[in-house]
Amino acid sequence: MGFASEWLQSGPVFPLLIKEAPEKNTGIILVVPSFNEPAVLTLLDSLASCSKPSCSVELIIVVNSPASSDDAKLENNLETVAKAEEWLKRTDPFFRLYIINTGRAAIKGWGVGLARKSGMDEALRRFNEIGNEEGVIACLDGDCTVDENYFIAIETELLLRPERKACSIYFEHPLTGSEYDPEILNAAIQYEMHLRYYYQAHSYAGFPSVFHTVGSALAVKAMAYMKAGGMNRRQAGEDFYFVQKLLPAGGYCSINSTTVFPSPRVSDRVPFGTGAAIGKMIGSGENVLLTYNPEAFSDLRAFFMQIDKFWSSDEKKPGKLYWNLPPSIRSFLSYEEWLAKTDEIRKNTSALTSFRKRFFEWFNMFRIVKYLNFVHFEIYRKIPVYEATAELLARAGIGWNGSDALSLLLYLRKIEKDQS
Repeated sequence: MGFASEWLQSGPVFPLLIKEAPEKNTGIILVVPSFNEPAVLTLLDSLASCSKPSCSVELIIVVNSPASSDDAKLENNLETVAKAEEWLKRTDPFFRLYIINTGRAAIKGWGVGLARKSGMDEALRRFNEIGNEEGVIACLDGDCTVDENYFIAIETELLLRPERKACSIYFEHPLTGSEYDPEILNAAIQYEMHLRYYYQAHSYAGFPSVFHTVGSALAVKAMAYMKAGGMNRRQAGEDFYFVQKLLPAGGYCSINSTTVFPSPRVSDRVPFGTGAAIGKMIGSGENVLLTYNPEAFSDLRAFFMQIDKFWSSDEKKPGKLYWNLPPSIRSFLSYEEWLAKTDEIRKNTSALTSFRKRFFEWFNMFRIVKYLNFVHFEIYRKIPVYEATAELLARAGIGWNGSDALSLLLYLRKIEKDQS
């Protein structure tokens, strides 16, 4: 019996999808959900141009449709399958390519989460067959391209590093050129700035596990995938929730030595993400993207800086510390909830390090999102992302002397690269 055989009896969405046995040295299986996707050949050409790693590689494309899909989108899916099959006939890629067409979904709540899960579950099944619990299941989207060293980076920085279990992969949206209209590029600059601002804001606040959660730029080892319960079934935001399940186990990292290039094109396939955000900006006629106020993160910073005091056995009445917290934190957390939770964590930990770990498992990225949404309804107002980012950098003591959004985004990219 393989390491995941028991889980595979009830965990996957579908029974066996690929009958051909995997090669014994398969180390990376890339999963790509595809719905109404016209750019599949661009993706395939990009992957085929990559340097071959020492392990064998597989690519599973899950062509799928929600139950509400119209006939035109189903036809586009069939065209995607035909294009991919024709590409395989005239190309000799170093990876095995499997195209799975699930048709119009009969499963309630079908969306990108279930599509991604279907492919990832099948990847787990294949790693289970060859007994490779360290095998990497990587996620990409059908409108992406990648750096030439994409597979090499995953192999050297995740597959061959036993202490690492999963990762976020560095990404960049195309920001120049004639392929996209100027309004799309302007929206893409602001949306990516929002993602990187959000990343830096968590770091500034003192949150210990700062990672991007972009579904097209994730990878996880087979055993870690199974232990986390597999990909969730959410119709959107599946990537964020999946990473939250992976973080407590440890071994999560960022890989910044390669790059995924998501498309900035407008898309209505999911309510979140690049395509949806850009489509919303353009559709509304707005040319400014609003994001969370830096004041909210400064309050989080003040909150997190008190953690050692929350633990200290010298503090006879830890409840008193509550009244020193920023008003926004106290508005979000009641006195009773605060006292009960910190007391529970303190009683179940024996050292400051374990207290901190357990504290941030409680006040995790998901709770931070809830906090941010709450305070921006009750206390703060969202502001333009350019303004928020410049203010955050100033508060963090990071100098920036530019004067436009593009140069600011490029500076944020450099900061992340330097932090690796």
